Amino acid sequence: MSGLRIERGAGVLRVTMTRPERRNAFDASLIAELTEAFAEVGDARAVLLAGEGSSFSAGADVEWMRSSVDLSYEENVADALAMRAMLDAIDGCPVAVVARVQGHAFGGGCGLVACCDIVLAEPSAQFAFSEVKLGIVPAVISPFALAKIGTSAARRYFVTGERFTADEALRIGLVHEVAADLDAAVEAVLGELRSAAPNAARAAKSLARAALPAQETAERIAAHRTSPEGQDGLRAFLEKRPPGWRA
Repeated sequence: MSGLRIERGAGVLRVTMTRPERRNAFDASLIAELTEAFAEVGDARAVLLAGEGSSFSAGADVEWMRSSVDLSYEENVADALAMRAMLDAIDGCPVAVVARVQGHAFGGGCGLVACCDIVLAEPSAQFAFSEVKLGIVPAVISPFALAKIGTSAARRYFVTGERFTADEALRIGLVHEVAADLDAAVEAVLGELRSAAPNAARAAKSLARAALPAQETAERIAAHRTSPEGQDGLRAFLEKRPPGWRA
C-alpha cells in the first residue's frame, strides 16, 4: 500500500496516510487503499487514523481533480461511489476509530473526520467543507457530516465553504478534544479504549450509531450481562480486581 502505512501492536491498528508532499490528499489509489485497510480490522481494540506530515488531509488531490474534469456523468458517479465505500468502511468499522488531526482537514478530509468516532485535534488545525469554493457540493460526505454537526452548522459551513478553527470544530461537535500535546491525548484515549471489554466496546459502538427500539435494547443488555465477558466484568468490579481482558 504505497499511500498508507499499516502498523499493528498493543491492540491498536494504526493507519497512517503517507503522502505528506500532497498533504495526504485523496486520489483513486488512496481511496481504494483506505477502503481495504478498514475492510478487516481483525482483533484490534481500536484504530488510529492519522496523516503524516503537516496536514491530516487536504481533501481531493489536484491532479486527480484535474483528471476528473473530463469524466462523463457515469464515470463521476462511479468515482463518487468509490469514495462513499471508503467512508462507509470507516464509519462502519466495528471498533472505535480515533482521528489524530493536525494542519488541514478540508473537503473530503473533513469527511474522514466526520466518520471517526473520536477526534482529537491540535489547536492550530483548520477545517472546511470547501467544495462550494470549487463549484461542487459535499454530497458524498454529507450523511456523515450531518450526523456529527447537525443541520444548523451544516447550513453555514456547507454553503460558505469557509475555514474554521479547531475550537469551532469542537463547539459544533466535529472534534471531541483540542490538545496542545496531541500525541499524549491520542495515547490517553487509546489507553481508555484498550481498558474496555472488547466485545462490549464493539456492541456499544453499534448502539451509538443507531437508535434501537425498547425491546432490542433490553435484549442486548441482557445478552451482554449474561455473557462470559459481562459476568467477568461485573464480578471483577464487585470483587475489586481487574477483569480478564485487563489481566
